[in-house]
Amino acid sequence: MDTTQMEALIAMVAVLGLFVLMTLPALIGIAHDRRIDRHIRQAEAARAAAERRTGPATARPARGAAPHRTARAA
Repeated sequence: MDTTQMEALIAMVAVLGLFVLMTLPALIGIAHDRRIDRHIRQAEAARAAAERRTGPATARPARGAAPHRTARAA
């Protein structure tokens, strides 16, 4: 291997390393979101199973218990 090939190899490894560093946070975020979605689906399934066993909940939420939208600064 001569100098030109070695420089090209080093440059290619550097570019691949930078690519991994740039994409790693996004990939971690995607994995985190998928895990949260899986937990939500499991909780919904457990809640539906509990409602089937005990019947639907007839209690209404207290007045003002619903979430309100708040204004956000631009």
